[in-house]
This record gives sequence, C-alpha cells and structure tokens, in this order.
Amino acid sequence: MRIIKYRILFLFLILSLLETEAKPPKANQIFQQYCASCHGQTIEAFVDRKWLHGNTKPEILKSISEGYVAASMPAWKGVLKPAQIQLVADYMTKSIKKVDTYKFDKIKKTDSYVSGTMKIKIDTVASGLESPWGLTQLPNGDFLVTDRSGILYKVDKNKNKTAVSGIPAVMAVGQGGLLDIEIHPKYAENGWVYISYSKIHADDKKLATTALVRGKIQNNTFVEQQELFVALPYTATQYHYGSRIIFDEKGMLFLSVGERGKHFEYAQKMDNDLGKVHRMFDDGRIPTDNPVLDPEHKTVYSWGHRNPQGLVFNSLTKEIWETEHGPRGGDEINLIKPSLNYGWPTISYGINYDGKPIAEATEKEGLQQPVHYYVPSIAPSGLAFVNSDKYPAWKGNLLIGSLRFNYLERVEIVNNKVVNSYKELLNVGRMRNVKMGSDGYIYLGVEDPGLVLRVRPVN
Repeated sequence: MRIIKYRILFLFLILSLLETEAKPPKANQIFQQYCASCHGQTIEAFVDRKWLHGNTKPEILKSISEGYVAASMPAWKGVLKPAQIQLVADYMTKSIKKVDTYKFDKIKKTDSYVSGTMKIKIDTVASGLESPWGLTQLPNGDFLVTDRSGILYKVDKNKNKTAVSGIPAVMAVGQGGLLDIEIHPKYAENGWVYISYSKIHADDKKLATTALVRGKIQNNTFVEQQELFVALPYTATQYHYGSRIIFDEKGMLFLSVGERGKHFEYAQKMDNDLGKVHRMFDDGRIPTDNPVLDPEHKTVYSWGHRNPQGLVFNSLTKEIWETEHGPRGGDEINLIKPSLNYGWPTISYGINYDGKPIAEATEKEGLQQPVHYYVPSIAPSGLAFVNSDKYPAWKGNLLIGSLRFNYLERVEIVNNKVVNSYKELLNVGRMRNVKMGSDGYIYLGVEDPGLVLRVRPVN
C-alpha cells in the first residue's frame, strides 16, 4: 500500500509539472515578477516620468531586450525568452493608455464614503483655517489645532475656535510656520503642551530652523514656555522642516527634522541635526542610552532622512514608523530603529524635479531599505495607526494623508511588510494630517479650505 501511495503522489507531481509547463506565465505575471518593483504594479511609475526611449511597441521591445545600463535599466534578453518579452511589451503598450490611476476628476467630493463593507461619514470639527498642520485632542474632548500661519486654536465641542496667545514667532514662509503639536502622556497631571515650529534666527531674520518648545495653556495663553530643542544649523531655505512629535510607551519624546532641501550637505553627516529623527526626555534632557553618533548632537536617533512629515508610535506593536517625502517619486514608509541610516540622498527611488537622477543607486550595503516606497509620489503628510475598535475593517492598518492626490492611503502591514494598499476618501481634500483622537475616532486636517474633519463609521 505504501508503494502505491508514493507512486500516486509521484504521478500527481509529474502531472502538476506538465500542467505548469503547458500554461506559461501570463504577461502580467512576468511584469509583476521582473518589472513591478521599479515601474509599479500598474505601471504607475510612468505617471510623472518621461519615456526617454519612446513608448511605441518597437521602442519598448528594444528597451526591454537591450536595456540602458547607464540608466539602471538591465537587458532582459538573457533572462526572458523572446516570446515573454513580446508579452510584456504588449502588456505595457496597452497599459500605458490607463497608466494614470490617480485622476479622480469624475469622483465628486462628498461627506459619505464606502470602504469595503464599512460606510463612513465625514463630519466637520473646525473650519476657517489656512493649513491645519498639527492637531491633538485634550482629555475633555476639545482640540488644539496649529495653523501653519502661526496661530494655535483651541476648538471646543461646539466647533468654536479660540486663538491662544503667547505662541513663539514663526517663519510662516514657504513650508515653514507653526507645525506639529502634541500633549504630554500625563497631560491631565502636568498640563504640558509640545509645539514644533520654524524658528527665526535672532540675528539674521532670513535664517530659520526647526525648533521644539513646551508650555502650558492658561486662560488661553501659552505660558511657562521652555525651549527644549533647536535644530542646527539655521538655513536660508524655506522648506523641508519636517516635523512631527510623538511619545513612545516609556514617555520618551521623538521629533523628526527635515534636511532643509540641502540634499548633499546634512542628512548623511553627523555634525548637524538636519535630516534626522531625534530622541529625548520629555524635558529635553538627552537619554544616556541614545546612540551617540556624534558627541555634539546626542539627540540623533536615526539619520539619512529627507523630509519626514509623518511619525507615529504604534501602540499595538510598540514600534515607531515614519513617512517622508521623496522628490519625484521615492516617498518612503520606514520602520525607525536606533542608529540606522535610511539612505537619503545616497540611495533613493526618486529622481530630481528636472528629471535627472539624484542618487546613483536604490540600494547600498549599510543603508536601510524602506518598508515601502511610492512612485509616483503621493506626498505623504500625517501618519496614524488605527488602534480603535470603531473601525474593525481598518484596525491595525496604517493611514497616510496624500497632499498630492487628495485622498487617504490605507495600508495593510503583515510582519512589517506592506501586503495591500487602498485609496480611501477620494477627493476629501489636500490632506495635511491624520491623527487618532483619544476618543477613538480618526481626525483629518485638510487644506484649501482649511478644515479639521472627523471620520465616523456609520453602523
């Protein structure tokens, strides 16, 4: 009987192999296996890229077969059979016509959406804002909202806005201004409020940098201010400040800082604070267990970042996640760990705005690969993990606001790998921030016009 059993199993194996041989891979399967990692699963990488070598079928056949080694395009004629190359060329030629999967012009903006089996209602929490950059919810349900123009608002349950006075002067030019806001994990006991902003140099008003201050709000005034951190050096550029503020489960404070648009000057060097994620105690003191990468900049936790405008602590897994802007393509989702170099600008999946490459490679030994990257760029700003039972279909998912395409990117992550992503709330607005409220609801900050919205599941 055992011999007969093994013979049957062997026969099934042979038949399986013959069936596989009889059914060659489809064009889409070949593309996904060999091409999608660079060109996107739906060829979306060509949304904002130029076809330097043509997009007709003969030109695509030549590109696939012979490659362009100088442009990091390998020759596939030694890997794929001629018939397979023909299949891929046909697939690409047809797919070009519908390559732009980010045009939502025909989809109307609404206050009701559907995600799978879940219906969602969008409620307005605050209006009349310019750019609601940061927001946090107080224990009593009220909100603190930073407007990039330099105003901090307190918003009550009746949607009434009250400006808080005493806020530090900000460089509200370009991408600068009043940035993120967060309350202390023990706010109910100590009342500390943390704000990041673009600080103006005391002697040269053309220079600015990312700074962190904490204080308390009493009688709608920001008092007892303490400057905890100033990123050095100041620069004259008016963009890439970062920044987000988070606390981990131990009460340690993390702050992300951009490289101020100086591609090759700061992010890969340790003698400055730019293009880094910083870690400190809640009062600005430097932890002794920080990875001391430079004796003068002991707050540096990780480095090689471009413009990190998303930072979140996942309370379910006790991990820190980050999103940062690439140039044209190359937006990244990163899992942040101490002392690691995340590569910018030595490696990148993006290109410069003039179409020329910035990095020589997308991978290099000793430099961290992103968990996921976007080509084309979605312009990620704001980041949250869904840790609330109010959204059972979304629980554990990562939410990213898209500034460029006006939607909410929902990402399923398994074993620290992105397994699926979804475009939610199409045309809801230019999304500046995504935040889980202490009440378990998802809140969004959008621009043009400036609104704070609540995402409410409809039972």
